[in-house]
Amino acid sequence: MLKRALDIAVASVGLLVTSPLLLGVMVVVWLGDRHSPLYIAPRVARGGGQFRMVKLRSMSVGADRTGVSSTSNSDRRITPVGHFIRRYKLDEITQLWNVLVGDMSLVGPRPQVRSAVNLYTPREMRLLTIRPGITDFASIVFADEGAILAGSHNPDADYDALIRPWKSRLGLIYIENQSITLDAQLIAATLLAIVSRKRALGLVRKLLERTHAPHDVIRVATRQHHLMPATPP
Repeated sequence: MLKRALDIAVASVGLLVTSPLLLGVMVVVWLGDRHSPLYIAPRVARGGGQFRMVKLRSMSVGADRTGVSSTSNSDRRITPVGHFIRRYKLDEITQLWNVLVGDMSLVGPRPQVRSAVNLYTPREMRLLTIRPGITDFASIVFADEGAILAGSHNPDADYDALIRPWKSRLGLIYIENQSITLDAQLIAATLLAIVSRKRALGLVRKLLERTHAPHDVIRVATRQHHLMPATPP
């Protein structure tokens, strides 16, 4: 109950404070191609249902019909203003609406498309037992996901081999250790990443060490080594 109350309070204030910025960006997106500046993205909800996630549109109209779920920085479907939106994570601000109405939480595993969830192992299905979130360990560690996949000939396959296994492990660690205190620390780390990614990853490492996370997960979380293919948990 406390987590939900904090979600509502923070989402309400966040939407109010950022509304001028969001309105300005929406106008710029609309002027680019005269199409809706919002993209309603179907995502899998807690329990396996579906909800409509609100995002600022950063890709060309119809980009979701190409059948490719993962996006690299070099993806030609991204519009010029879309690169700006993605770089500064502005499309995540609009998700405060989903937090406000109860589809999402401020902190939790990132919501996934149905095709990704269909590949989940039995253990990964536990990721659907709580509300998906705007940020979590993996959101900070893999904030550069687009750069990791840049130049990939098959971004979905590379995502499944290089990123998904570690994202899932980090999500499961959060579920096993979730608390209001950890949520506050992850939100702080997310904001810190805007100023210094290195310091944010350092904070993530400390938080993971406190949860007694496996050493291989901590090594990946610090991003000091090249990502290697792994199997999902």
